Amino acid sequence: MPPEALTIAPTALAERLPPVWRTAALQLGLAWLSLILVFLPDWLTMADQWWNSSTYNHIILVPVIIGWLVWQRWPQLRDLEPKGWVGGLVPLALAVFGWVLGTFAGFNLLRQAAAVAMLPSAALLLLGPRTFSALLFPMAYLAFLIPFGDELVPPLQTITAKLTIALVGLSGVSAVVDGVFIDTPAGLFEVAEACSGVKFLIAMIALGTLVANVGFRSWHRRAAFMALCIAVPILANGVRAWGTIYAAQYVGIEKAAGIDHLIYGWIFFAVVIAAVLGLSWKFFDRGIDEPMIDAVAIGADPRFATFERSVPSWKALLLAPVLLVAAGMGWSVLADGLRAPLPVQLNLPEVPGWQRVDYLPVAPWEPRAGGADHRLLGSYRNAKGARVDVFYALYAAQSEGKEAGGFGEGALRPDSGWSWTSNGPSVVGAKSERLLYNGATARLALTWYRSGSLLTGSNARLKLGNIVDRLLLRARPTATLILSSEQSDGNDPAAALSAFRTTVGEIGPWMDHIGEGR
Repeated sequence: MPPEALTIAPTALAERLPPVWRTAALQLGLAWLSLILVFLPDWLTMADQWWNSSTYNHIILVPVIIGWLVWQRWPQLRDLEPKGWVGGLVPLALAVFGWVLGTFAGFNLLRQAAAVAMLPSAALLLLGPRTFSALLFPMAYLAFLIPFGDELVPPLQTITAKLTIALVGLSGVSAVVDGVFIDTPAGLFEVAEACSGVKFLIAMIALGTLVANVGFRSWHRRAAFMALCIAVPILANGVRAWGTIYAAQYVGIEKAAGIDHLIYGWIFFAVVIAAVLGLSWKFFDRGIDEPMIDAVAIGADPRFATFERSVPSWKALLLAPVLLVAAGMGWSVLADGLRAPLPVQLNLPEVPGWQRVDYLPVAPWEPRAGGADHRLLGSYRNAKGARVDVFYALYAAQSEGKEAGGFGEGALRPDSGWSWTSNGPSVVGAKSERLLYNGATARLALTWYRSGSLLTGSNARLKLGNIVDRLLLRARPTATLILSSEQSDGNDPAAALSAFRTTVGEIGPWMDHIGEGR
């Protein structure tokens, strides 16, 4: 190939772009590249999840889909003239502020969502509202780059368990459900996190959103189709779990699990997709060759004229985002340096009527408090033989990987043999959980968080309180208290915990007492 041939393709490609689009595309490309580089740790964390977590493997295809969506619109899009709009600074500022909040709370999902939201905000800033409106769906589809869905696992586990036990009962198999555990004559089954169906639900929502835009024009049909995309995977996952349990009654758990592992993958997902598309195909109301946007109508829409009266200079459009990002990151750096003073040593206090005893649980249990500056774990017993385990953790500051109430923190330690079964008895201000070890040993755990005057069992409320502290650059310690009791002969966990709480009185002041080293 002659050397001059190497320059033909890029030159020809550039010449296909109208001059105004060459400038706009270059500016937007540089802005996106800069934002990704500045917030590279967040993008690398997301990329790691896309590649290594089966729940998010489908996200690898999202950038390709977005490119295809833009390409679909290009024949009409090229007739529009991009014009910068200073109003785009508002969503960009909100995205930067969201990133700051996510950093302050140690909330990776919020940080990642904010990092992604900066991209369409930059597009609105540099292309203007008229052109951006033509790219609204591809820009909105960027949201599927965010690896969300872990928070859906517990409710999906519960829903799947309820669907499964209903189908098991209808099929004539005797079974008892306890939270996410189903006890049958063939053995004990757990609707584990991997069996919740979350990865297929998330992938189906992403695919359904794409199909709803490409295949339908009617918003009513789009809504009905999306409802189908949500309902069918959930129902199908319940049927799959029932099939495994039903088969186990005749072929045994091991063979049934082998069959389940064979089909529970992309084969299962393909069947779900085929079912949804098969039910919806004949209702598609968008023609195959129909343009995705009406560039003529968008170009003539007088509502956009107001935003185009004063177009700022490209220097102002590029300088303002730099200042916004610098301010947000500077604020974050100052907050990261906050640390509350803590006592050198902490001790679990004496409790009247309760004696400190050796910590000897039937099943090994130790909560996780990653990054805590102090940790205490001990056991109490009263004269009636009731036993309560006390775990206390104290943090001088909250930061990424060192936050109370973060994912994998607290009473349920991942990969410990313990599983969440259901919510426990309601206790005002506490998170109540029933746990089970290897399907045999039960435990009831009550969790409180303390920061300043805040006392809560809610991770969300704790994070909100921590966010306010860091926004105000206020250093305050954060504490976690977990009161727990193991089910055993002669020990009723609920009764033991109730008696212990009655003795210690108000939980907030008791936590403060421990945290002050008294």
